[in-house]
Amino acid sequence: MTKTIEALLEQLKENGNRKYRTRELEAPVVYPVDLFGFNFGTEYESEWGSGNVTPNYTRALSKGLLAIREDIVSSMQNAKTEQQIAFGNKMLASLDKYIDIAKEHKKDALAAGNTRLYETLERVPLYPATSFYEACTVIRSMMYFFRYFNATHIGLGRFDQYMYPYYLADRKRGVSDEEIFETLEAFFVSLNHDIDLYRGWMVGDNGQSMVLGGFDKDGKSVYNELSEMCMRASLELELIDPKINLRVGKNTPIELYELGTELTKKGLGFPQYCNDDVVVPGLIKLGYDPDDAQNYVVAACWEYIIPGCGADIPNKRSLNFPLAVNRAITENLCFCQSFDELMTYAKREIERACDAIIEYAWGYIEHEGVELSIFIDGCIESLTNMWECGAKYNNFGSHGAGIANAADALAAVKKLVFDDKTVSAQELVDALENNFADAEELRHKLLACPKMGNNDDYVDSIASKLMDYFGEYLNGKPNGIGGIWRAGTGTAMEYVRAAQKTPATADGRHDGDSFGTNFSPSLEIRPSGILSVVQSFTKHDMTNIINGGPLTLEIHDTVLRNDIGIKKTAALVKAFIDLGGHQLQLNSINRERLLDAREHPEKYPNLIVRVWGWSGYWNDLRTEYQDHIIRRIEFMG
Repeated sequence: MTKTIEALLEQLKENGNRKYRTRELEAPVVYPVDLFGFNFGTEYESEWGSGNVTPNYTRALSKGLLAIREDIVSSMQNAKTEQQIAFGNKMLASLDKYIDIAKEHKKDALAAGNTRLYETLERVPLYPATSFYEACTVIRSMMYFFRYFNATHIGLGRFDQYMYPYYLADRKRGVSDEEIFETLEAFFVSLNHDIDLYRGWMVGDNGQSMVLGGFDKDGKSVYNELSEMCMRASLELELIDPKINLRVGKNTPIELYELGTELTKKGLGFPQYCNDDVVVPGLIKLGYDPDDAQNYVVAACWEYIIPGCGADIPNKRSLNFPLAVNRAITENLCFCQSFDELMTYAKREIERACDAIIEYAWGYIEHEGVELSIFIDGCIESLTNMWECGAKYNNFGSHGAGIANAADALAAVKKLVFDDKTVSAQELVDALENNFADAEELRHKLLACPKMGNNDDYVDSIASKLMDYFGEYLNGKPNGIGGIWRAGTGTAMEYVRAAQKTPATADGRHDGDSFGTNFSPSLEIRPSGILSVVQSFTKHDMTNIINGGPLTLEIHDTVLRNDIGIKKTAALVKAFIDLGGHQLQLNSINRERLLDAREHPEKYPNLIVRVWGWSGYWNDLRTEYQDHIIRRIEFMG
């Protein structure tokens, strides 16, 4: 690590101790040691705005803001409606504000004696970037601009692809890899300023996700020198941003999985792995153009979106699987003559839940999104809001929370009520409605039934049917703004929030207890091993439920203590991908350390954990999410 990076990290540490004021007093800040600027100086009330998209960074990098302004003016000259002219004027006003922000930062850089940054801001972002450093400065300025207008969860997209030409240009003119790497690390450090301002659900939930690698349409890997640098920079810095996502597939070499596992060992909760062999065909099934599907990225957490031309809202609503199944059981079990009949009711409840999701969100857009529309393909040309069909894609996505809990509940009913006939339907329904009061023996029977995660077709086949019900019914339904709905396996915060409103379920779960996170086993399971979990969660054809939502596994940090553990874990990741898993995230944790950190937070200021689709500092997490992480299954070596 160079002295420059050490100084930047020290500045970041000092920045973390600031006392913030209000937005009205806000002024841009250039720190004494600062390569990029564009830092907020004071706190503002966080507002939810447009987001969960990845803009076309190449447009700003290759054209510059002044040329983009000319494009807007040119489109307005050909406008056919007053509405188009009005939206064009809004775009111009927003872009002019961006230009003013850039000029203000240039003055601040000069005042701070930061000659390099001042000279750079003489060119960018007003004019095209010509070097890797200039390109990083443009990206940093764009992130500031979007946040200034309360745009939330703006992803960095395929950074190693759109920034690669600037890497090559620097190398051609004689800039060394060491110099480029220092610039890259400085850029990574800059993303961690103001993370307490850029928050969604909690600090760290800010959407600064970066996607690396992947394959082109001919199956050729596009993982390059810059991809490797990004991995190495994250390894060395050990910061929560950017959150690394690796696109992989059946042809990914084991060495890349081993490097990814080295990053997991740091306890950052990433990289997250996305399987091109599943994701690309799944997106094509949903109607995405093959070239766009091949270019996919993730949104803030793990939802699959198209960069540059997509305005999908991939986390519009959530389906609560355990609640739907619980309704089927409590309202109909006593009248069912067979388990198949009960499954028919479960299917009906899932479809009803989907109908409620669609009805609630039909055609509903919360924010205007002028600032982002400037950098979404098609919006300038048509002078149309990205959320109103200005973008190529305007689809909605729904999470599917608690799949494992729901499948476990149905498996328990099948076994105890229909197969073994050791529990009556009425006895079970009464126990559920009374939250297992005076029915602890029955609850233990339910807990002992087959659970998803033990490679048991008895329950895994039920989970597959539930996912089929969800995907087949929701996928392709119109959303009222020219797009369709997509089903997925994520939970976001719903593994706690929705679970708190869900009564006792037939898997043995008490009223209000949390679900398993994302596409993962329930908290009640006692798995036979981590491989059995991988096998259970790779049986379903995930191309039919591809909104996103990873298998999330917690590994005890001692598993990764040596090269043997690294290689074994990397082989496990490869097995998951080769078996057809669509998405995977690993969290290296130590329960004893987490418990100690709860009692003595001052000892662990930099302890990082994976929460759902993002990583955050342990001390910043709400208690209920700390509780959940502590309860998750910790696989040992």
